[in-house]
Amino acid sequence: MATDILPTAVDTTVVAPPPRLSRRAKLVLFVLCAAQFMVALDFSILNVALPVLGPDLGMSQSALQWAVTAFALPSGGFLLLFGRVGDLYGRRRLFLTGLVVFGTASLLTTFAWDPTSFLVGRALQGLGAAAIVPTGMSLLTTTFPEGPQRDKALGIAGTVLSLGFTVGMVAGGTLTDTLGWRSTMGLLALFTALVLPLAPGLLPESRTPDRPRLDVPGAITVTGGLLALIYALSTAAERGFGGADVIAGLIAGIALLALFGYVESRTAQPLVSLPMLRRRSVAFGNLGGLVTFSMMSTIVFVLTLYLQETLKLSAFATGLIFGLQGATAVVTGMFAPRVIGRLGAHRTLVGSLVAQGLITASLLGIGTGAGSVWLATAAAALACVGHLGAIVAYNVTATSGVRDEEQGLATGLVTSTQQVGITIGIPLLGVLATTSTDLVTGVRTVIALDAAIVLVTAAVVALGLRRR
Repeated sequence: MATDILPTAVDTTVVAPPPRLSRRAKLVLFVLCAAQFMVALDFSILNVALPVLGPDLGMSQSALQWAVTAFALPSGGFLLLFGRVGDLYGRRRLFLTGLVVFGTASLLTTFAWDPTSFLVGRALQGLGAAAIVPTGMSLLTTTFPEGPQRDKALGIAGTVLSLGFTVGMVAGGTLTDTLGWRSTMGLLALFTALVLPLAPGLLPESRTPDRPRLDVPGAITVTGGLLALIYALSTAAERGFGGADVIAGLIAGIALLALFGYVESRTAQPLVSLPMLRRRSVAFGNLGGLVTFSMMSTIVFVLTLYLQETLKLSAFATGLIFGLQGATAVVTGMFAPRVIGRLGAHRTLVGSLVAQGLITASLLGIGTGAGSVWLATAAAALACVGHLGAIVAYNVTATSGVRDEEQGLATGLVTSTQQVGITIGIPLLGVLATTSTDLVTGVRTVIALDAAIVLVTAAVVALGLRRR
């Protein structure tokens, strides 16, 4: 399959509905989506448990950020490397290895006896997630042929991903209040125990037919750059951008990623194909994904602060409001592949970004009155329609027309976009709300910038994908 730029004709109208999947295909999709759901759950389920977890393990308030950062560093930093390793040495093999590491680490965090054992377990969870996510996505895209079947599978996977984040927020509060914080990590171990026995007999092995050498200099520079960047942004979310370690991390991350680009341009068998990155479908598809993830995670963060600190809602009530987002995600995920089939992935991506931006802008009407609860609830749920549509459409856009032997690379880029997007939104914009003397004013400022960024990105993506 050619790797040159796809013409606009790829987005011509197709009226046929997504075909029905066979029983085996449904089981394969279930296993892959269950693993993605498990990882998405891990991103959010521990957040509300941190105030309880800290005193129990003897962790100081300042050290609690490492409960999140210890997972985020390896889960984001090793995505591209593990995506490529799966291409070369077997995606199924690495997927199963990731499940074993993730499950074992979840048990370690469940029974952690001190801060060190807990943080080691969190780091190993992140390492397992970095193997599961890109190989799981590449197994999905190589199992389901490009077209309606893959669009339907990606629609379901996108729904499950969004649902995992939302369920994590609700389940985290419920489990912590009833069974204690350790039950949140125990739930992840239980999920792994359910998925792991099914995977070996269902998932096909796939790898590139030839066995090129692994680009070690590229792997070192991109992994180091992502680790430094994610560390700096995660730390900035807690302490701001003024710290010496944050500044050093940003400089090191940017320098290493720039060096990575230079290394890839001089390597015969690069870790990342620069011609692929120059393809408009890959570049602008991932741009849309980066913005929809970063801006929606920011909205969830500032609305959580606003609902609990300004409107004085409980953590459980706040979780229920965002639980409505999960229900909206399920409905949207059912219809997104059909919309893509009729309008094309490019138009769906742009339209979804526009919807997310405009509905986010409606949140500028929030205040201190009781009616603001209903505005926040409705806007958060409806914005998720645009957000979920953008997730599915950018997955389709950024992986379409890519050869099977490069699917691990393409999906590694897609999943790296997700992780970086989730990581950068809150420190870049959320800090405006947390440092404002008036929280409502700060939240409104974040909402205005958030909506503007999404709408400008929609215009840039529309122009970029229309040009040949």
